[in-house]
Amino acid sequence: MELLKEKGWEIIPQVLEVDFCDKINLSVEKAYLLCRDIQQKNGIDQVTDGTIHHLLAVKDEIFLKALDTIFSESILEKIAQYFGSKFILNSYGAVKNLKSKPSYVANIHRDIRFFTENLPFMLNVLIMLDDFTIERGATYLLSGSHLKPEKPEENRFYENAERAIGKKGDVLLFDSNLWHAAGINKTDEERRAITITLTKPFMKQQLDYCRVIGYGKVENLSEKTQQLLGYFSRTPTNLEEWYQPPHKRFYRPQQD
Repeated sequence: MELLKEKGWEIIPQVLEVDFCDKINLSVEKAYLLCRDIQQKNGIDQVTDGTIHHLLAVKDEIFLKALDTIFSESILEKIAQYFGSKFILNSYGAVKNLKSKPSYVANIHRDIRFFTENLPFMLNVLIMLDDFTIERGATYLLSGSHLKPEKPEENRFYENAERAIGKKGDVLLFDSNLWHAAGINKTDEERRAITITLTKPFMKQQLDYCRVIGYGKVENLSEKTQQLLGYFSRTPTNLEEWYQPPHKRFYRPQQD
């Protein structure tokens, strides 16, 4: 926990089994073809090579299973300590770092549009589906930059940034205020990862995951997964939904 607070990031080793990562990768490839087709059709394919957004919209059960596996009780406890509250999915995507063909994620950036200073507002969770090496373009992370509002100069960033080197199945946690950038993949092998952001429950999700999955299906999932999907922090749409006892409310107590 101290690493996450001071450096802004830490790596948790071997959260997923290698065989499970291989199965996820097969589904990631299918999801990429679907997303790429839509990107090209809508004319937004110029800097989106290798990007895959909102995996749950692909309707592949393995992505729900991956959520349940990634967020073990120990990781949930660590993240709850970071937020000081409950939390939900804000986004759930993936990225393929292709050879010498970086997307917008290779730009120096932070994944939240405003500086939150001491308020833990958003957390990135990156699951390494392949080995992260220097040659494959392991992510650059500028330790401590989550504590400052200004964007670092490019030279300073690359001179001081560390690299997120890890094995297939490792998980990288980092404060979304941290300045970072994907590295350039100089090999013939892809470097794939699941990319998740988590927020406090009152922040609007990038996609309505409960509605995408279907409310009936969500109700059959574990309470842990329902919480992650935002099932307990929905917005009522009529008075019948509003006037409910606490355990049936769309926005449950103690979500903040």
